[in-house]
Amino acid sequence: MNNEVIITAALTGAGDTVGKSEHVPVTPEQIATSAVDAANAGAAVVHIHVRNVDDGKGSRDVALYREVVRQVRESGVDVVINLTAGMGGDLVIDQDDPLKPVDGTDLVNGLERLPHVEELLPDICTMDCGSLNFGEGSQLYISTPDMLRAGAKRIQELGVKPEMEIFDTGQLWFATKLIEEGLIDAPPLFQLCMGIPYGAPVDPGVLQSMVNMLPEGANWASFAIGRNQMPWVAQSAILGGHVRVGLEDNLYLSRGVKATNAQLVERAVTIVEALGAKVATPDQAREKLGLKRRS
Repeated sequence: MNNEVIITAALTGAGDTVGKSEHVPVTPEQIATSAVDAANAGAAVVHIHVRNVDDGKGSRDVALYREVVRQVRESGVDVVINLTAGMGGDLVIDQDDPLKPVDGTDLVNGLERLPHVEELLPDICTMDCGSLNFGEGSQLYISTPDMLRAGAKRIQELGVKPEMEIFDTGQLWFATKLIEEGLIDAPPLFQLCMGIPYGAPVDPGVLQSMVNMLPEGANWASFAIGRNQMPWVAQSAILGGHVRVGLEDNLYLSRGVKATNAQLVERAVTIVEALGAKVATPDQAREKLGLKRRS
């Protein structure tokens, strides 16, 4: 059991959710406001994607990240900033010609996924630790060992903490190799991602096996998508981990009731405290995760 739990709020993601809920933030102002609201509700960390303002689709535009981070930092609210570095890994192939990428492809190398991290120097950035079939159809997420080694080295040079996103056990195996090779500074940080087709299923036994594979001294959190989000808050804390909630992974507070990020964080706080644990403050999160406090 984890007695001091860090709550991360994943605010918007890059999925096709904008038309499914009016609460999904799109503009930099909306994302920043949602970050501040989530922090005030109890989130120590906010995980940030950005979206194109005109169509709501996920974006790698550094200017959008710059504006969100500026507004969060100038808000006066203390919160740990975690920027995604996973955009740029999408490959959609033609079934008849697998070497031909089609609409929806946004594939760049590992270093080209980091310009916003290089400029803004967040506390944390994510690093998706492997490739996988992303749902049905012909979409793949591509993150090769060479891409990951190059990205990990650059993130290390920047002094940013990588949050290693783990979608299956093979990715966890590779992440431990990055640690052994000296590309990840101690203490390492893992996010165990459950229920994303077709990675690790939402199964407590699978989570336990992944926790058993973690290197000694690692910090870790876990989340599950959709209606499993809140049960997974309890599951993660009971197994000794931290938790993640937010509209990136789930749009509902209860059946038929659409949520805001702040409401999802409030629900997570209730669950954590009902288990007899405390919710970590941003400074406690920094200490646990080995983060530098940036000015």
